[in-house]
Amino acid sequence: VPRIVLDDAAAPVDGGTTGGVPADAHPATDLAQGERVRPLDPRDTAYVIYTSGSTGRPKGVAVPHGNVVRLFSATAPWFGFDEHDVWTLFHSYAFDFSVWELWGPLLHGGRLVVVPHDVTRDPAAFLALLARERVTVLNQTPSAFHQLAAADRENRTELALRTVVFGGEALDLSRLADWYERHAEDAPALVNMYGITETTVHVSHFALDRATAAASSASTIGVNIPDLRVYVLDDRLRPTAPGVTGEMYVAGAGLARGYLGRPALTADRFPADPYAALFGERGTRMYRTGDLARRRTDGGLDYLGRADQQVKIRGFRIEPGEIEAVLAAHPAVDDVAVVAREDVQGDPRLVAYVVTGSGATARTLHDHAAGHLPDHMLPSAFVTLDVLPLTPNGKLDTKALPAPARTGQVTGRAPRGPREEILCSLFAEVLGVPRLTVDDSFFDLGGHSLLATRLAGRIRSTLGVELSVRRLFETPTVAGLSAALDGAERSGTGPTAGERPERLPLSYAQQRLWFLHQLEGPSPTYNITGALRLTGDLDPGALRAAFQDVVTRHESLRTVFSEDGHGARQTVLDAAGVRFELPVADVTEDRLDERLEEAARHCFDLTADIPVRAELFRLGAREHVLLLMVHHIAGDGWSLGPLIRDLAAAYTARADR
Repeated sequence: VPRIVLDDAAAPVDGGTTGGVPADAHPATDLAQGERVRPLDPRDTAYVIYTSGSTGRPKGVAVPHGNVVRLFSATAPWFGFDEHDVWTLFHSYAFDFSVWELWGPLLHGGRLVVVPHDVTRDPAAFLALLARERVTVLNQTPSAFHQLAAADRENRTELALRTVVFGGEALDLSRLADWYERHAEDAPALVNMYGITETTVHVSHFALDRATAAASSASTIGVNIPDLRVYVLDDRLRPTAPGVTGEMYVAGAGLARGYLGRPALTADRFPADPYAALFGERGTRMYRTGDLARRRTDGGLDYLGRADQQVKIRGFRIEPGEIEAVLAAHPAVDDVAVVAREDVQGDPRLVAYVVTGSGATARTLHDHAAGHLPDHMLPSAFVTLDVLPLTPNGKLDTKALPAPARTGQVTGRAPRGPREEILCSLFAEVLGVPRLTVDDSFFDLGGHSLLATRLAGRIRSTLGVELSVRRLFETPTVAGLSAALDGAERSGTGPTAGERPERLPLSYAQQRLWFLHQLEGPSPTYNITGALRLTGDLDPGALRAAFQDVVTRHESLRTVFSEDGHGARQTVLDAAGVRFELPVADVTEDRLDERLEEAARHCFDLTADIPVRAELFRLGAREHVLLLMVHHIAGDGWSLGPLIRDLAAAYTARADR
């Protein structure tokens, strides 16, 4: 996506311009109108969020400033947010739920608690954070909330929550019964909100209570936000009768400007609103959601799933075609189909069905996909077929696709001792499989990050051993995990650093990037870039020293690569021998985009250069733009957030000296 952001950034959107700064740039907010290139308008693009695309290319959704302001104005009577509220920033800025989390406290004078990434993966730690920070407003996908509720059940904690907002995926109301047994209906109040990125986070509102949750079988999403209209239409754009299924279309004040640099796609998904005149409007658009719903007799809406092939997995909208495009690029894959299955209730998973030639295994295909896709888009299982089943009409027959095997190896090793027996039972319990061996991989049996957090919690409560989710990713078998736990400390103690081997091999993803580096030579293709606009007094010397501190702290940022007689290897450079350089250049506003794009094309020599670089562009005495680049061999798009947070902390410490 970072490369696409740079490519898209120069494209106009509906007559407005976004400029060439990457989408994660942070514009100044304290400039007077006269100091800007032109006056800021509520219709100007505030942010661009990329969602999955069916052709393999993500779509950049451009949302204007005014949309965010009206979102909170229109929903104010329902929530009554004020300066006493404490919110959490739990979600990635790549997920539009974060827009609600960020601007909720900022627009109401409240307090925002930024949740560390590792805490978002640890429900017990997150529960403790909610209690410690006295958080009052919580926003969660149902999948994440069910994990949190399980942690609350195991360790009842006094919370200050007054409102919990669900969003991001369908809510199974029946699964809230356990929560309501332990909590009052209004402490906190639970609210289900349906929404999509193209309509600015939220579209509808449904206040929950114990009786409603017990009586409702469908995912009820309630009524539209007052300044929006939700139509349920048939395939001829005619309103359906109450109780009759149709596709949802959204019109009104919250629509995005469209897809960045994709006018044809914008025209297709944002058609003219045929009912605008009934509401005193002319020439306005509506958004085709691709979601099915039915109108209830009380005017509310029931969400019934997707009309097209796009699916939601753990809160992320995913286009299976994007995953298929990546897998189809593997030379051993002849045909592929990716579908979402829910063979275990409440646990939808992506399954890839592949027709392959020789040399392709589930592991090689998984590693190939991992080199191109984020974790939430990786299939949980790979099923090899001789041919994909088709219907008489020549379409993929999804009903004929077999369920992936959910049992381990029949011939694998049995547990050796009480601890391995306990771990096998915990693996089987969390994965929902009848049996497994000590050599079966947690992820080959359908495990994913949410199940990994659940397993870590079960191991903690059963064995009293603190296990990080990262360790589970590194050692995903019972045998490996049992060996790793031999030296583990009991819960409540800190981890200790392991002894580094003399030779550091490359991961599979790094091997792929190293091969391409050798084949093509240094190239900007795999640069991950981000630009930050910095307003106020800035000490470039302190900033350079802060970068030096960050590079010293993170060994991956001072690692170079080479070949020896045993293949590729990593070498961590001694911190004392690495000097981070921070070039500073004066630039005018009208040439900033050009200079950013030029700098972003820097080519890392992985054999000699550390895989991180920065350039500072000075627009004025109190106005700078910092361009940060990391080579993909040392990180991914998610790495920029923690890196920037570390840099900010290091700069604060340096500047205060």
